[in-house]
Amino acid sequence: METGCIVEYIDRQKIVCAVVMEVKDKRLRVLNEINREVNLSANRLSHSSKDRLDPVQGREKMVEELKRVAIRRENLSSQVDIAELWEVLNSEQEWIDLATMTELWFPDNPSPDHESAVVRAFFKDRLYFKFSTDQFFPHSQEQLDRLKAQQAETEHKNQLIAEGAAWLKSLLNGEPTVVCSLSDRDRKLIDIFKSLYLYGKESQHYAVCAKILEGAGLRAPEALFPVLVKLGVWEENENIDLITFDIATEFPQEVVDEANTVMQTAAQTTVEVSPASARRDLTQLSLMTIDGQSTLDYDDALSLETLADSYRLGIHIVDVGHHVRKNTTLDREAFNRCSSIYMPDRRLPMLPSCLAEDLCSLKAGHLRPAISTLVTLSPSLDIVSVEILPSLVRVEQQLTYYDVNVLTEENQTYGILRDVATRFHDFRLQAGAVQITLPEVHVWIGEESEISVNRINRESPGRMLVAELMILANWLMGRFLKEHGLPAVFRSQPEAKERLYRGDSDSLFQNIMQRRLLNRFVLSRKSETHAGLGLDTYVTATSPIRKYCDLITQRQIRSAFELEVPYTDDEIEAIIRQLELPMSQVSRIQHRRVRYWILKYLEKRVGQKEEAIVLSKRRRSYQILIPDYMIECDIPFTSGLDLKPEDLIQVVIQRASARRNILNVFVG
Repeated sequence: METGCIVEYIDRQKIVCAVVMEVKDKRLRVLNEINREVNLSANRLSHSSKDRLDPVQGREKMVEELKRVAIRRENLSSQVDIAELWEVLNSEQEWIDLATMTELWFPDNPSPDHESAVVRAFFKDRLYFKFSTDQFFPHSQEQLDRLKAQQAETEHKNQLIAEGAAWLKSLLNGEPTVVCSLSDRDRKLIDIFKSLYLYGKESQHYAVCAKILEGAGLRAPEALFPVLVKLGVWEENENIDLITFDIATEFPQEVVDEANTVMQTAAQTTVEVSPASARRDLTQLSLMTIDGQSTLDYDDALSLETLADSYRLGIHIVDVGHHVRKNTTLDREAFNRCSSIYMPDRRLPMLPSCLAEDLCSLKAGHLRPAISTLVTLSPSLDIVSVEILPSLVRVEQQLTYYDVNVLTEENQTYGILRDVATRFHDFRLQAGAVQITLPEVHVWIGEESEISVNRINRESPGRMLVAELMILANWLMGRFLKEHGLPAVFRSQPEAKERLYRGDSDSLFQNIMQRRLLNRFVLSRKSETHAGLGLDTYVTATSPIRKYCDLITQRQIRSAFELEVPYTDDEIEAIIRQLELPMSQVSRIQHRRVRYWILKYLEKRVGQKEEAIVLSKRRRSYQILIPDYMIECDIPFTSGLDLKPEDLIQVVIQRASARRNILNVFVG
C-alpha cells in the first residue's frame, strides 16, 4: 500500500472513497471524498487499487477527483445484476474471487472501477451471496428462500413502523378518527399498542412498537393509553389488571346454559329431608342474614334458640354443592375463576347470577339446602356440644350491619349473639391470636361517576358479630374434617416474626406494623395451627358462593354424609397448587382497584391538607399513611425535616394520578 492509492472503506453502512495520505505499519491516514482525514486500519478497506492520485495537485483537487471516482463507480454498480450472477453461479457452491466475479460481469478489460462497482453491488444486495471483501459464495436455494422471507418480513416491519408512527402522530395531534372505518392495518397497530402498554418489554411486539413510539416522538408506553381511549378500545377508567391477568368478565354460553338447566331442575324437584336422608329439616328455626346494604348473594345465616337450660347457636351456610356438582361445566368455570372479585365499580361473580343471587343464595322466604353448624351453649355461653349436618332452612329476616348495630342494644337475641362473638374473640386472644384492627375504606361510584370515600369501622357490633361467628364456624368445620380423616384446603399460619402487643391495640400505627410482621398463611391438605387466629385448625367454608376453596370444604363435609364422593389427598394437593396463583391475582386486583379509585378521588383534591402518620424512615424518603384513605405513599427528605415513626403530620396533596399509580405529597 502506497501513498496516493485510491481505496474504499465502509462507514455507517456506506462505502466511502478515499486516497491514502500516509502509511505506518498497518495503519492508514486517508483523505476521503467529503474532505475529511481519517485514521483507520488496513483491515477496514473494502477495496483498494493501483489507481493513484498525485498529492502534489493539492487537497481540493484530490477531493474533487474522489467525488468523480465515487460517482462513476456507483453508476457502474447499478449495472450489476446480482440475481443473474446467482443464477449462473449457484450450482458451483464454491468461493469466487473478486477478479473472476468482475470478469464475469465486465468481460471487456475490467478496471479497478469495475471491481469497486462489483463490491458496491454486493454490499447493497446481500441476499444471494455471502461475501468477505474480495470473496463471494452463492447461497443455496434453501438459504435464499429463507433470506427472502426474512427480508420481506423486515420490509413489512419497517413499513408498519413508518405507517404506525405517522398514524400515532395524527392521533396525538387531535385528528378525528372514525372507529367503524378502521382498516386491517389500523387494527393490527391497535393490537401492537395494547400489547406494549400491557406488557412493556415482555410484549412480543416490543421492538416494533418501541420504534413506532420513537418515530412519533414519544418515550413512555403510558402515552398510548389516551390514544386507545380515543379509539374506543378502552374506557377512561379501564381496569387494566383484568386484561393483564386475562380475567373473564362474562360467562361462556355453555356455562349460562348449564346454570339455567340447574335452575329448571331445582324448580321441578324438592330437597329430600325424610327420616331416611342425611339432611335435617330446620325450617322451624328463625334465621337471619347480616350483610352490607349492597349485598346480593347471601351465603350465611344465623339462628339462636333459647332452650330450657342452654342456648343453641346455628350457623347455616347455603349448600352450593347440592346444585353445583363436581366436574361439570359450571364447576370447571368456578374453579378457573377461583373467587368472586369485588371492586368499587364492578363485581365479577364466581357463579352466574341466577345461581349466586337466587338459587344458591339464602333469600328470605325461600327453602334452601344448607350445611348447618349447631352449637349448644351453656348459660355462661361455654360450648357444650357441636353438631354439623346437611339441612333444609328458610331465612326470615335479611338485616344489614347497621340494623344489628341498633338491635344489639335493645334485642336480647342479638345481645346474646354479640356476647357469644365477644367470648369467642377473647378465647382466641387468650390462645395467642394476633388481633389486627384496621379500618376498611369503602369506595362508592355513583351513576354519574361521582366518587365517595368513607372509612368503615370493622369493629362495629354487627361486623364484629358476623366476623367472629364465621371464624367460629370455620374452626368447627375444620375440626370436623380432621376428626373424620378427610383432607381439605386447611389454612395455617406460623407465629408472627415479632409481637408488638398482646390482645387488642387502639393504635393504628401498631396495628399496621404488626401486620407487616405476620408470616404468610399456608394452604395444605393437612391440619396445622393458625397462630394468627389462635386456633388449632382452620378452613374457610362460609362463602361457597364466592370462593372455590370454601366450596371444596363444603363438598368434603357433604362426603361425610355420603352426599358425594370425597376428594382424595392427591386431588386436594393438585387443587391447592392450581388455586394459589389465581387467588393471589384476585387479591391484587381488588386491592389495586380500590387504590385506583381513591387516587381518582384525590386527583380533584390537589392542594388539600390531610393528616398522616409516619410509618418508617427510608434512605431518601419517609413512608407515610393517610388514615382517611388508608393509602400509603412516600415523602422525600427536605432540609430541616426530622421525623420519627408514629409521628402525626399534616401533608398537602401535590399530585395524584390514578392511571399511573402516583401520589405525591409534601409536609405543610
